[in-house]
Amino acid sequence: MARRRLAGLRARLEALARPRRPESFPVTFDRSRIYVLPTAFGAFFVALLVVMLLGALNYNNNPALLLALLLAGAGNTSLLVAHLQLSGLRIVAVEAEPVPAGTPLLLRVHARAEPGRTRRGLRVEVGDAQAVLSLRGGAGEARLALPTQRRGWLQPGRLRISTTRPLGLARAWAYAWPADDVLVYPRPEADGPPLPHGHGDNARARLQPTGDDVHHLRAYRRGDARRAIAWKPSARRDTLLVREYEQPQGADVVLDWLALAPLAYEDRIARLARWVDQAEREGRRWRLQLAQQPAIGPGRGAAHRHACLRALALLPPATGAEHNDLG
Repeated sequence: MARRRLAGLRARLEALARPRRPESFPVTFDRSRIYVLPTAFGAFFVALLVVMLLGALNYNNNPALLLALLLAGAGNTSLLVAHLQLSGLRIVAVEAEPVPAGTPLLLRVHARAEPGRTRRGLRVEVGDAQAVLSLRGGAGEARLALPTQRRGWLQPGRLRISTTRPLGLARAWAYAWPADDVLVYPRPEADGPPLPHGHGDNARARLQPTGDDVHHLRAYRRGDARRAIAWKPSARRDTLLVREYEQPQGADVVLDWLALAPLAYEDRIARLARWVDQAEREGRRWRLQLAQQPAIGPGRGAAHRHACLRALALLPPATGAEHNDLG
């Protein structure tokens, strides 16, 4: 119960802290955004100082009084130094590469600071995720693994950058709230049917170490399989040569939303996401056709894969009306 009340009090206090809404980056921490409070150890240190001061005054012990005042000065200085650890720190950008839902998303927080001041012990927190922010030469980044549960846009939330240096007596922290969301791809189907047959007459062939017909010989490259080496031509030319074969690649693959009508809404998305990844792995050209949307492609490569998975990720949530509209 006490922990729950403490968590609720902390949430209410954080709601009053700056910033109170998402903001555009870069942002710089100034004194109006930095908060400093004693840690648990700092509270114990203060209580110990009070006892020392009372005892020194009661017994008129000047050395004990001097020691207590020196420790109080050191504690007060630690508050200032903890504040200076964050003062002038600049959060430049927050970015992440899209991942399938259910896979941890690696959020990268880029920061810069004046190279003349040493900053140590900086930590970045988002929810339960936390990481160390190391600055070298005035620049650095922290990487946090955020859990993902569903496809679409993910709001990272408010970042908390904090430090307890130099003595651990006080915690200084500030918030940064990125306005840009990060994309989460749909979770691909774990197991399913192979790719649909290609359509059209634009069949192509690709070169690979194994296949049906020998296409040509080329110089040996490190990592080539031994069985692909053409020993007789290599002996004649006094250099290692490797056979490359021509493997039929097939026509462009059409990934059609309406062709998967018997499947449930999210199951269609999962299967199309799996087929997009499979087509990319096999080097095929494909076209993604979604209901009431222009076709994407045909094409292949990382950019085409991203465009297709992005379109699948941003499909509206499954509702009865959307089931009818999207077939």
